[in-house]
Amino acid sequence: MTEANGKGGLDRVLVLEVARVTEAAAVAAARLRGRGNEQAADKAAVEAMRRELGKLSIRGTVVIGEGERDEAPILYVGEEVGSGEGPEVDIAADPLEGSTICAKAMPNALAVLAVAERGGLLRVPALYMNKIAIGPGYPDGVVDLDAPAGENLSALAKAKGVPVSEITACILDRPRHADLIRAVRDAGAAVQLIPDGDIAGVIWTTDPGETGIDIYMGSGGAPEGVLAAAALRCIGGQIQGRLVVSNDADRRRAAAMGIDDTRRKYRIEDMASADVIFAATGVTDGSLLDGVHFRGDSAETETLVMRASTGTVRRITTSSRAAVSANGPVARRS
Repeated sequence: MTEANGKGGLDRVLVLEVARVTEAAAVAAARLRGRGNEQAADKAAVEAMRRELGKLSIRGTVVIGEGERDEAPILYVGEEVGSGEGPEVDIAADPLEGSTICAKAMPNALAVLAVAERGGLLRVPALYMNKIAIGPGYPDGVVDLDAPAGENLSALAKAKGVPVSEITACILDRPRHADLIRAVRDAGAAVQLIPDGDIAGVIWTTDPGETGIDIYMGSGGAPEGVLAAAALRCIGGQIQGRLVVSNDADRRRAAAMGIDDTRRKYRIEDMASADVIFAATGVTDGSLLDGVHFRGDSAETETLVMRASTGTVRRITTSSRAAVSANGPVARRS
């Protein structure tokens, strides 16, 4: 897998191609936002993403997808995608991150995709993962998944050169996080609760001046943790995660993915260990990206696409014909 300049890694041509895949998924989902039907919106995004992946000159294997083969008809873990020609790659896909918020037309729903060199993404079952993440510019290990919340917040504030009262933590609004939320507030920091979309929550930590988020804390989906790690590998930052394994069935699912040590604390280099391209397209307007805007016969999208080996970060605004045919949207790039 080489670039035109002879350096190793993914072909740079893939960067824009990956962006087109998330654009198609976002447009398909956006047609159903606010309709109250999570399953329909997710199905539309999945089908659009699968169709567009089939056009890429890759030999891809889904390692993070809609679930195991018996749980999902397409984009299941182990499914082969792409044209069958080109580099062998791992695919991590979340065609509609935040299906509930899309169905309710709330902010920050995304279509997300990561493409990595084969073996470059951690394979995890659809379990919960405890996570902690911060943006770039801090000493390695300034926060630790196993440290108390107050200790992490104090260490981060010291590294940033501000009082703890100027630190804001992003946490999923779930009953299981009641103690964590209390601990963060008791430490003097602020909490921004989100109803869904923890990939976006992690990415927000990379630009606290714009988003107001300094740290992500709490448990969310393990697959989303790997996708977030892929993004941070491109844009910078730190993330740690550990699977939440509650019973023997969870342990068997982890073992089926090759995970024997369910207490292992994963770092960014464990979850995204090779060159990776990450793309996210907004479905609904949010702090990270604008959502899809339909204007006459066109659909306007905003996409964030990044590449680990070069550290390149691009924002792409695209205008495409709104009608999505069997061949997908035909883009008129602005």
